Amino acid sequence: MSYQALYRVWRPQRFEDIAGQQAVTRTLKNALEQKKSSHAYLFTGPRGTGKTSAAKIFAKAINCPNQQDGEPCNACEMCLAITEGRLNDVIEIDAASNNGVEEIRDIRDKARYAPTQAEHKIYIIDEVHMLSTGAFNALLKTLEEPPENVIFILATTEPHKIPLTIISRTQRFDFKRITYQDILARMIFILKEETIAYEEEALHVIARAANGGMRDALSLLDQVISYNSDLVTLDNAIQVSGSLTEEMMLSFLGALKEENAEEALKILNAILANGKEAGRFLEEMILFSRDILVYKQTNGKGMEDADRLTDKFRSFAESVAATFLYRAIEEFSQTQKEMRFSTQPDVYLEVLAVKLSQPLSQPATATTKAADSQEVVRLEKEVASLKKELKAVLEGLKNGRIEVSASDTVAKPAPPRKNPNGFKPDIGRAQQIMREATKQELVTLQSNWGDILDYLSVTQRAVLRQAEPVAANGSACILAFEYDILCQKATEDMELREALAEAIQRMTNRPGEVVCLTVEQWGTLRRNYVQDLKAGKIQPKQPEPNAVAPTDHPVASEFSDNDVPPQPFEDFAMGPDEDVREEEKQKEVVEQAISIFGEENVTIIND
Repeated sequence: MSYQALYRVWRPQRFEDIAGQQAVTRTLKNALEQKKSSHAYLFTGPRGTGKTSAAKIFAKAINCPNQQDGEPCNACEMCLAITEGRLNDVIEIDAASNNGVEEIRDIRDKARYAPTQAEHKIYIIDEVHMLSTGAFNALLKTLEEPPENVIFILATTEPHKIPLTIISRTQRFDFKRITYQDILARMIFILKEETIAYEEEALHVIARAANGGMRDALSLLDQVISYNSDLVTLDNAIQVSGSLTEEMMLSFLGALKEENAEEALKILNAILANGKEAGRFLEEMILFSRDILVYKQTNGKGMEDADRLTDKFRSFAESVAATFLYRAIEEFSQTQKEMRFSTQPDVYLEVLAVKLSQPLSQPATATTKAADSQEVVRLEKEVASLKKELKAVLEGLKNGRIEVSASDTVAKPAPPRKNPNGFKPDIGRAQQIMREATKQELVTLQSNWGDILDYLSVTQRAVLRQAEPVAANGSACILAFEYDILCQKATEDMELREALAEAIQRMTNRPGEVVCLTVEQWGTLRRNYVQDLKAGKIQPKQPEPNAVAPTDHPVASEFSDNDVPPQPFEDFAMGPDEDVREEEKQKEVVEQAISIFGEENVTIIND
């Protein structure tokens, strides 16, 4: 027989073999033992945590004639046939490649027939979140009224993509990430059964790199064994997994703590030159910094594997300040987020090393504190003086000693805000967008605006927080900004514009070109556009066939079914009433303005 990977050879065959999921396995065993199984189950959780294995064990246990305490015997013909995948009554389907309506309809039709060999017919649908909307609808009817002796087991890593109507008709079991100790214990058991020698430190490296997935851990262990079949060593595990050694991480953090940017960059470049991946480097540093912080704050009592910690680790943890660790973890996490869409991750890491090497702002000295105190005293005196003057003015007004002329009470308009940098928006392109803008496109963009901002980095979101979409067509949109400087920043920052265009494309499935204007510029542009429409300088965009004009608008409601319908220009030239012609023209202007800006943003003023 050809070679099989470890995760296939040692795939769990009983519920008790599934590591780290005691709550799930105990519930399923009790349900089988008491014969209270449901018609549909939903298994959710990260990859490699035992979802599909549990589904197959459940299929064996419910059909096994020798079932005991909810466990299959794995010796009868029924168990062996299910294990080898040759029982027709247990059907495993990959929804990623069979996600259409026709495939689910075929399942629905075949589910009506009784099982041929087993007592129950089991459908295991893996990656069920990949089904289309139509496929989910086809499956929903079967889950509502399931045939007798048919059980559906749905497995997914992304339950948020499954309709709630499906979830509500299933029993949901959440598989959690497998703990570090459970992964370690399982690997030790397998290596002893395979009679392969190992260094325990190597297994610690593999367990940490697996990130809670047993399949990932066994795949890495398989690679290390292939690297050297006689012994699983620490060096081999580090080479294969791409992990960092404790010495590397302590050296890097030590250089940052000592504010030695040159040494930190030297260590970082050496790590990257050895082939360490940037994303993996940050993940390792976050976990390692967390371990140091937990050890420091709990004196080692908060760590499960405190016994294996080295003297260097303990010494560094005692010498480093907790504030430095908080700052390091925060900066590592922030860089990890910003680096996701970058093609130059090494640059982010170098900037990070320099940034963390810089000292924090120094606390105020005695001199600065004294100066601040003097400034506070001066401001308090100035406020007291202003209060006295205000009180005198109010008393004068009350007693009639001070008169106020009518001209003084007229509020003067605030001068327009000027941009000191001479920023000039692309008004021409904005006018082109407005000519083809529709309310539907604007509503689509506004409804997805929150998701679009979440797609961007923190700094990019900060620039766009004070902006909102105000007009949109099928290929571009206009953003209005509260502040001139943010508008200029968004216009000139090409990286932000590219990221924003990509986010709009992903969320709305339309091009993401953006023109940025200030609120004042947008107001002026909108007024001029409506005036040009009214004057006939711009031809209104023709409404879609069978479109109905809004009837709840004050002006639009004046036109009833009994009014004279629009006529060709030639007919009006023959001498019909000019008032009717003017009313139809005004109606077109109103409808065009409402379609672009929305009814709530249009105010009609009768001349």
